[in-house]
Amino acid sequence: MNLAADAPAPQAVWASLDRAQRNAAYDNNAAVAGSAALIEARNAASAEYRQAHPGGLDIPYAPGARLGFDLYPASAAQAPCLVFIHGGYWQRNSRELFAAFAGGLAEAGWSIAMPGYSLAPQARLTTIVQEIGAALDWIADHGAAHGVGGPVVLSGWSAGAQLAALHLGHRLVAAGLAISGVYDLMPLRDTSLNDALKLSDAEIATLSPLRLAPTLKPLAIAYGTRELPALVHDSRALHALRSAAHAPGPLLPIAGADHFSILEELRPPGGELVRAAQRLIEDVSI
Repeated sequence: MNLAADAPAPQAVWASLDRAQRNAAYDNNAAVAGSAALIEARNAASAEYRQAHPGGLDIPYAPGARLGFDLYPASAAQAPCLVFIHGGYWQRNSRELFAAFAGGLAEAGWSIAMPGYSLAPQARLTTIVQEIGAALDWIADHGAAHGVGGPVVLSGWSAGAQLAALHLGHRLVAAGLAISGVYDLMPLRDTSLNDALKLSDAEIATLSPLRLAPTLKPLAIAYGTRELPALVHDSRALHALRSAAHAPGPLLPIAGADHFSILEELRPPGGELVRAAQRLIEDVSI
């Protein structure tokens, strides 16, 4: 699989692809060499980070085993906050496995909030979207009592980027940072990912950011230049759609990054994604 950002997008020839090719177009684990080791290292680093920062873990925002937050509040309650939504094609992973990526902005004086959500097939995507809305409502109403009271940049990676883009208009959110997302759900219905998702026509129409009118808040859209072409296409297409509507926010190709290594730009205080979040807050504060 060619991961170069200038490779042809499979969406352009989708009708000519067989089932295996369609599956491969969205299979990040298979496309990235050593992905299993990268995931194992991420999980270990996240377990270590949570152990070192236990004060705000597992705070429920609604009834349900997965419907909780890990909060990493800054020393200043009015510090900016990154709300980060994990990925996994809406059917795997959990907030606990991404704690390591709180490090860069936390070191820069930000608060971090990581919500969990239900997974398919136990929950439909419509329900998952509603849960993220409820999580944002909880922060808006109760975050200050837990040390999280500043302006919010809503971020997410992979499936989490789609969830973040959908909730850019929430009253809590000042700006968004979408990382390596899938923004049109239609092709997924032709892949094995749909075995769990069982996407309906209504979900494709109403939950695909590329099929909706853009929210006119700043949204930075990041992708790695070694991502799968299907994801590169969606990032570029969403930025183009927003630009045509005069919606603010940059397109951020991260040179040399693949679907997994791109998140490393959240770990050091000087990482490209850390700086992107900081610029978003600076811009909305002007």
